[in-house]
Amino acid sequence: MTTSLTPEATSATASPLPSPVTLLLRLEGLAVGVISAVLYARTGASWWLFAALWLAPDISILGYFAGPCRGSRIYNAVHTYTLPITLAVCALLFHANALLPFAAIWVNHIGVDRMMG
Repeated sequence: MTTSLTPEATSATASPLPSPVTLLLRLEGLAVGVISAVLYARTGASWWLFAALWLAPDISILGYFAGPCRGSRIYNAVHTYTLPITLAVCALLFHANALLPFAAIWVNHIGVDRMMG
């Protein structure tokens, strides 16, 4: 006896496991999120600042008002580790330690975004 499964039936009952690459990227995001939160705590900055600024990188979504191509470039540029790590390195080089909490918040946001997929 053969049964025919419709796409609706298979999608409702089968939940595929994430690929090993997806799992690795999510674990990487978790690690970055935890490490950046620990580093933020070591700066001594207020957790209210952390909460207030955590979604700030998502303001880059406003770039989509300039069009989908430019918007995706702006959003993706803000959601890479390059800019916050550059900020942290500059803060260390120029002894501007007040900038380190902002870099840690930014890195944490990216890490948690990647952990969530």
